[in-house]
Amino acid sequence: MAVNFKRVSFLLALVMTVAATLTPSVISGENGFSDLQIHKHLKRLNKPPLKSIKSPDGDVIDCVPITDQPALAHPLLINHTVQMRPSFNPESVFSESKVSSKNHQSNAITQLWHVNGKCPENTIPIRRTRKQDLYRANSVEKFGMKSQKSIPKPKSYEPTSVLTQNGHQHAIMYVEDGVFYGAKAKINVWNPDVEMPNEFSLAQIWVLGGNFNSDLNSIEAGWQVSPQLYGDNRTRLFTYWTSDAYQGTGCYNLLCSGFVQINREIAMGGSISPLSSYGNSQYDITILIWKDPKEGHWWLQFGEKYIIGYWPASLFSYLSESASMIEWGGEVVNSQSEEGQHTTTQMGSGRFAEEGWGKASYFKNVQVVDGSNELRNPENLQVFTDQENCYNVKSGDGGSWGSHFYYGGPGRNPNCP
Repeated sequence: MAVNFKRVSFLLALVMTVAATLTPSVISGENGFSDLQIHKHLKRLNKPPLKSIKSPDGDVIDCVPITDQPALAHPLLINHTVQMRPSFNPESVFSESKVSSKNHQSNAITQLWHVNGKCPENTIPIRRTRKQDLYRANSVEKFGMKSQKSIPKPKSYEPTSVLTQNGHQHAIMYVEDGVFYGAKAKINVWNPDVEMPNEFSLAQIWVLGGNFNSDLNSIEAGWQVSPQLYGDNRTRLFTYWTSDAYQGTGCYNLLCSGFVQINREIAMGGSISPLSSYGNSQYDITILIWKDPKEGHWWLQFGEKYIIGYWPASLFSYLSESASMIEWGGEVVNSQSEEGQHTTTQMGSGRFAEEGWGKASYFKNVQVVDGSNELRNPENLQVFTDQENCYNVKSGDGGSWGSHFYYGGPGRNPNCP
């Protein structure tokens, strides 16, 4: 009897050990995610590559077949045929080289992973997501998503109330109450300091349609520094989209299904270089977003030669027709200290707009795509900032820069305590 009791005890202990090993509720990371959750999400994001490239900045770039990319898992895109080139470009200079360029310029902005290789034909570069990336998120399900507080609303927000409402602050130029089919700008590229891990600093274009409070459609692209999303403070190229005011649809880059990439040379979320420095060399990136009048998709061009891909028209309600508002500018998160102090997270170069060339960050050659599918200077441009003592904006017009503005600031300072 004693022998049987010992055997039963041993078997129970063995079963408990195995169960503890296999249970899906093993908790890892400071936010309490299970290893099973992490594993499943990484499997959805990281598709089997034909080739992997280690970047000097620590990223791993996976070269994934175009037909295996995350976008095509979207319920609305199950039977989607990838469009390998737009039928129209508003610059009227579209060529095959923009989809896969072989003529690199020595002074062009590039991505660091290029020094260690390139992706083969019919693949796209995808920045590999790691466990640590998911651990930094508020939840696995919300990984790669913005909060609903990320929208600059010039007409409906009182500058004094924005700070307490959402902690997001903006310095932008915008045009509203129109019918737009795209937008373009040259965006000065910097590496602003970000004080807290859960804060970010970015410069981007917003293409908007719909109601700000519930069903806003937004297409966004530019550069950002986001320690929580990427795990470092590098300046990175990014895109974003939502069809419901950031409530449940859309994400950054390729971190969910939606954006269809066709270019094999540019990785969304990849770091970019060179960067501007105070009183020294200045660099900018060109971002062009436009709606293909034939297929209805919204296309993205980076620089003067890289057609990156498109947001399918079926993702959107309002933007399936046109945009009603365009915004250009900077955004930061101000999480504030317990004492109520403003963050020292910088916007742009970290300098106020008045400092001008070589010191303050800029957007230049700001344009929209009109109903004739032509690029033109916007009419009735306005500027907006939440707290001008923290971050400000100053517009200009004329010359080779066309419509332009300087923007940014240091955050906390004697006038912004």
